[in-house]
Amino acid sequence: MKRLIFTLITAGFTTALFAQNNADSVVTTTTTITTTTSPKGTVTDTVVRKKRKMTFHFTTNNNDTIREVSKHPGWSFTPTFSRVDIGFATLVDNGSFTLSPENEFLRYRSWKSSNFGFDLLELGYRFNSSFKIYASAGFDWTRFRLRENVTPLRFQDQLTYSVDDVDYNKNVFSSTYLRLPLSFYWRSKNDNAGHRFHIVAGPIFGLLIDGHVRQKSLENGDQHFRAGFNMAKVRYGGFLRAGYGGIGFFAKYYANDMFEDSPAQKGLKNFSFGATVGF
Repeated sequence: MKRLIFTLITAGFTTALFAQNNADSVVTTTTTITTTTSPKGTVTDTVVRKKRKMTFHFTTNNNDTIREVSKHPGWSFTPTFSRVDIGFATLVDNGSFTLSPENEFLRYRSWKSSNFGFDLLELGYRFNSSFKIYASAGFDWTRFRLRENVTPLRFQDQLTYSVDDVDYNKNVFSSTYLRLPLSFYWRSKNDNAGHRFHIVAGPIFGLLIDGHVRQKSLENGDQHFRAGFNMAKVRYGGFLRAGYGGIGFFAKYYANDMFEDSPAQKGLKNFSFGATVGF
């Protein structure tokens, strides 16, 4: 999964950084000379054929003339693969990045806790070439690499865990949501390099698809437990994306609690930030 994610991101960054600036038409001329002999004498026919060949050049020359593409107002509905987010996942405990004693069992490795998501559908209205409002739908995965040898228990009245006499090589507590953002999008005009500045912000909603615990240990091997972890079935918050060209950064903050019917986790929220590709 990690290799797939980084392959997608690398491909997106490469596409965004190098733009096709111009295309030249190359005409190749082929001359055919045919000589025939007849009773009337020798006749020479010359046939000229032209072959058109397109060649493309990639350049970062800022002196090229850029043609501004203006889009007309109107509605659009389209499948897409864009707003690809990859970054870090963070827990915010009642406004603090330090977990309270009740939530110490959720201590995680910051550099190994991640957020990944993308959009697949988009419905929007463009007011002019610079401003657009659209709703989109996609998927969002959040993974916390737990430090403690604990197992969140399934189908309890509130979030409960067991302390295990096992040294886990990997202990991942993750969630999968259908993400539904409403985006207010602004972009600048093309600069001399043919790129734009982008700013996108708005509310974001999520519908729970799955909660998942994955553990690896010498004692128990590879274990998977799905569903029943008291995760919020619906989450809501806000997001911001900003960047230049096809790349930028994102931040997402969910205002409601991560877990339902769990008084000890009241005020525990999810914040993610990182890089984004495709506006």
